[in-house]
Amino acid sequence: MIYTLTLNPAIDHVVKLDKLEIGETNRMHEENISAGGKGINVSKILKNLGENSIVLGYIAGFTGNEIDRILKEEGLSTDFIYIRDGFTRINTKIKSEKETEINGPGLKISKQEIEKLFDKLDDIKDGDYLFLSGSIPSSMDNGFYAKIMERLFSKNVNIAVDTTGGALVKTLKYSPKIIKPNLRELEELFNCQIAENVQIERYSKRLQEMGAKNIIISMGGDGAYFLSEKGDSIFLEAPKGNVIDTVGSGDSMLAGFIFALKNNFSLVEAFKFSVSCGSATAFSEKLATKNEIYKIYKNL
Repeated sequence: MIYTLTLNPAIDHVVKLDKLEIGETNRMHEENISAGGKGINVSKILKNLGENSIVLGYIAGFTGNEIDRILKEEGLSTDFIYIRDGFTRINTKIKSEKETEINGPGLKISKQEIEKLFDKLDDIKDGDYLFLSGSIPSSMDNGFYAKIMERLFSKNVNIAVDTTGGALVKTLKYSPKIIKPNLRELEELFNCQIAENVQIERYSKRLQEMGAKNIIISMGGDGAYFLSEKGDSIFLEAPKGNVIDTVGSGDSMLAGFIFALKNNFSLVEAFKFSVSCGSATAFSEKLATKNEIYKIYKNL
């Protein structure tokens, strides 16, 4: 079974207007409401590929109920922990001449609610897959993902980690199956500026020495780099296409990699499939469909 964890989900409210006038009444000409969060995006891509997963996380209030309703309506399985106080955040994205985001604060998670999550995670079995994706609420220690991995370390769980900074570094000693920092995040991790591919290889090997098994470095329009646990070292150019919206591309890459591994692709082919998923989402207004993904993959 595949599990995705989103500690900080949100209602994403996207509005479009011709021009944003500060201090004036603005009238939108289009809006869209969806359930957002990195782990949620992973589950959506997996669903599009025909792979089931269970969405874990915390929700609260009427907005939390709406997230649960939306996901179930889309055919996803959820097992959220409901928090009595507060409500799940709303993130507003205003699209006009420039894009503006207004993100709400995350929920406050108590020790009792953390234990409830640990109880659910204890049900994960050997050979299962777990995605730890996105930001950690400010009420939690930034080593929370590492604590989860420590708890599951005795089991053979394939864990994908998509977070940044210290939160990522703390997970490495527990040997995540795959991590996927982008180029900017790689620079921040090692406090450096990267100008050449040889530097990407060098710092990826450092991450592997620190414990990560497989590493994908996403480089936007310049493609992606892959260092596998078997020693494969590959740069892949970005597929050609019209970029519409890159939101969710990284989540799509991670989903594609694990989907491919679960379906017995080689590590190198899993990387290629991962890039296909990320690109297909970037070339679409929404998260990529199965047909869009395979169309790119067949030409890589």
